Amino acid sequence: MDVFQVHILAADKNFYEGPCISLTIPTSDGEQCVLAHHSNMIAAVQPGTLRYQVPDQPERLAAVSPGMVKVEHNDVLVLVDSVERPEEIDEVRARREADEAREALLQQKSRQEHQIAQATLARALNRLRVKSNWMP
Repeated sequence: MDVFQVHILAADKNFYEGPCISLTIPTSDGEQCVLAHHSNMIAAVQPGTLRYQVPDQPERLAAVSPGMVKVEHNDVLVLVDSVERPEEIDEVRARREADEAREALLQQKSRQEHQIAQATLARALNRLRVKSNWMP
């Protein structure tokens, strides 16, 4: 079984570094699956579910926010604003954030405030989706 090195880094923490069998990343072009010896690439990471499998372990999930991924010479670097394991996600807080963002979208606000509310809603809904797909 071929493996590659992966480094998943968030703005505030080193999420995972080590061997990986497969990595599926939500990108602006859809989901990209990376396996050992993948061709070199750089892509924008979109909010969504990141899936990765380390040797001798079941597939793992994480909620990611925007960022970028670079694949080069069997080494993958994922840089995102935030990344959370399903068990780290506070479902009540995520629902509250989604409700507050929906309310903010209904109000007449500046374009910037509207975009912030859209991003907050997307992040909260993504966190809830990852949490609901997680099987402990």
